[in-house]
Parts: sequence; C-alpha cells; structure tokens
Amino acid sequence: MSDPVLRPGDVAPDVPGETVIIAIDGPAGSGKSSVSKQAARRLGYGYLDTGAAYRALAWHVLEHGADTSDASAVLDASGDFVLSISLDPDAYSVRVADVDVTEAIRQPRVTDAVSGVARVPAIRESINALFRTLVASCGRPGVVVEGRDITTVVAPDAPVRILLTAAPEVRAARRSAEITGQDATEVAAALHLRDATDAKVVDFLTAAPGVAVVDSTDLDFDETVEAVLAVARRAEGEHDHV
Repeated sequence: MSDPVLRPGDVAPDVPGETVIIAIDGPAGSGKSSVSKQAARRLGYGYLDTGAAYRALAWHVLEHGADTSDASAVLDASGDFVLSISLDPDAYSVRVADVDVTEAIRQPRVTDAVSGVARVPAIRESINALFRTLVASCGRPGVVVEGRDITTVVAPDAPVRILLTAAPEVRAARRSAEITGQDATEVAAALHLRDATDAKVVDFLTAAPGVAVVDSTDLDFDETVEAVLAVARRAEGEHDHV
C-alpha cells in the first residue's frame, strides 16, 4: 500500500472503529519519538510522528523563501504542499512531493521555524486531517501517535492517552547526548525556548483529565517503553471489562 498524501483542502476519512490509537504527548526531549516507535514495534502497530508533518511543512515554506512567522505567507506557500509519511516503525520516511526530507526536517533552521508554522489554525486543521487519513489507511491493528496535542485535540477519544515527561535537566542531558557541537547548557536553553514557544499553541505540559502520566526521569529507555506498554495493557483490560 502506498503512503497516503496530504494536499491542502483534503477531507479526512473516518478512522475505522477497530483501529486502536495510543496517543502520546510530551515536551521536547522527553523521548516521545524513540519510545513511541519501540512501543509500536512491540505491539505490531504503526508509528506516527506528528511533529514530522509540521517540520515538513516548515521545510517546504522555507524552500519557498517565505517568512514562517507570517501566517499569510505560510498559507500561500502551503498551496502546493504534498506530504507523505510512512507509518512503518522500521522504515520511517517523510517526503514532500518527490523529495525525501527525512533528514532535512531535523536541520536547526527547520526546528527554529516549525513553531511559526504550527500556530496557524488553518494549517493545524489540514494537518489533523492528514493524521486521520494516515491512521485510517494504516492497515495495522493500531497506531502509536505522538506529538503535542494528540491526547486533547487529534485523538481525545483514544483508549490509551499518555503524557510522557521527565525533569527538564534530564531532558536536556538526553538531548545533548544526541546532538554534537552543543553543550548541555545550550541544549537546555533551546529546549526551554521551544517548550515556551510551543506552549503558546497548545498545553502539552499538563495532563488532561483521563490522561496517564509516565515520568521517565528515573527510568532508562527500556523501562520507559515498559511503562508505556503497561498503561496500554491496563487500558485494554479496563475496556474488556466494560
């Protein structure tokens, strides 16, 4: 099955009732991507990094030479935006039209621009339509969907909703270990700035009612994955007894 694509104005299909969504939110550096991807592998589910969609659009807008802080310019540049994202956790890829941008969307210039793109309401509507399209056409029993507002906006009715977090200094240390050329102080400042900027768009630092909190401050990677799976199993058990 080819990856579904997003074009401006697309109408999202209904998500099949049997498709399970595990919704995971959390701040930058909390381990959302790596933990979600591994949880998806363990469950045989698809994996969707929603932030990649916003990053891809930010890359696209920058390629057009537009100002990502100007909502009108962002909307104009998005007119020919065509995006596809693989949901296979072992073959993750992001494409804009015919260009593979999987690595390019992680560039610092894109990171700096993505918040400006994400705060445009019309853009969020279109991107949320893409997420529903991706989940609906996944072809797997479920999808682990991670991002900023998954538990509250994208999939508020998901049977499993988790806020994955960790102490700021732990998140900074983990992120600095992934990035070369920056010390922990620089990374901590960047994480704080990104959290503060993104928090103006959506509250991803506080668990909404019914959302389970997984704090990985004192957990290693495998323990964090197990904690997420434990929440999923508990929710499945509760559902079976309804």
